[in-house]
Amino acid sequence: MDTAVIGLIVLVVVVVFTVLRAVRIVPQARAANIERLGRYFRTLAPGLNFVIPFVDRVRPLIDLREQVVSFKPQPVITEDNLVVDIDTVLYFQVTDPRAAEYEIANFIQGVEQLTVTTLRNVVGGMDLESTLTSRDTINSQLRGVLDEATGKWGIRVNRVEIKAIDPPKTIKEAMEKQMRAERDKRAAILTAEGQRQSQILTAEGEKQSAILRAEGERTSQILKAEGQSQAIDEVFQAVHRNDPDPKLLAYQYLQVLPQLAQGSGNTFWVIPSEVTSALQGVSKAFTEALPASPATRERTASTAGSTAGSEAVAEAERAAAEAKAEAEDSETLGPREIGPGQAPLSDAAKTAAQPAEVTRSTNRA
Repeated sequence: MDTAVIGLIVLVVVVVFTVLRAVRIVPQARAANIERLGRYFRTLAPGLNFVIPFVDRVRPLIDLREQVVSFKPQPVITEDNLVVDIDTVLYFQVTDPRAAEYEIANFIQGVEQLTVTTLRNVVGGMDLESTLTSRDTINSQLRGVLDEATGKWGIRVNRVEIKAIDPPKTIKEAMEKQMRAERDKRAAILTAEGQRQSQILTAEGEKQSAILRAEGERTSQILKAEGQSQAIDEVFQAVHRNDPDPKLLAYQYLQVLPQLAQGSGNTFWVIPSEVTSALQGVSKAFTEALPASPATRERTASTAGSTAGSEAVAEAERAAAEAKAEAEDSETLGPREIGPGQAPLSDAAKTAAQPAEVTRSTNRA
């Protein structure tokens, strides 16, 4: 009884274990290769799968998703014999689980080594400057070579990216100095260009200003000339209308003479020949008697008349005084005889005495 129970329990355990070995669940985006009696039989699809226990062998799962592998920096010699460390990143995807399982032992290691060798071949034909500035070219060449080489491994290389290119320290310092010099050069060029543009604009502004100033001066001089022309014409017309004599012209010459010596540096000046004749006319004008003007004649006549009248009044007063004295003497002494040495009365005295006689006769009456 005990033996039967134990046998039954062992049988149940074997059945359960066999069932468990026969059922395989494969996750999504995974794949598993089946070997039957040591030979590749098939690839399990994602989901529930059944295998023959102890006959079929399930290989480890293979990830079918796109994978990213970053390789450590690899030293690469450029064409100009400089050693640079290049760090790459690889994006790949398994497309054939069977080929990835049986065509190469370790496809990750194979891709890494293939990337290093291809990178050295590509960068070895380029100098440092081209290596630093041609990353897209290097990426495209690497991707083409890797995709072609890994196709038989059931792997598709999607992208290859260069993460970093590290030149030697001395080269970095030289590059920094070069970049600093380039920046200084560009700054100096930009400064010179700015100064050049500034000078050009300043010169154009001065040119326009000079042109406008010259136009303004020209217009001003034209207007001044026109004004002077009109003034000279008016003066000329006025002079000819009034018909001045040489004496007036001589006087004008004398007024102009002081203006010839107004300058502080005028130590020598020339007198025109016309000035000599003008001075002769002026001397004649001052030496010869000029005809009196009507106003002067009237003023002279009135002065002479007033002088003559005052003299006549004075003469009449003297005559009246003499006549009065003679009348008083005649009343006192009688008629007076005129001696031989005595002058007879003048007509003015007689005339002045008559009113006195008439006055006395009237008083007597």
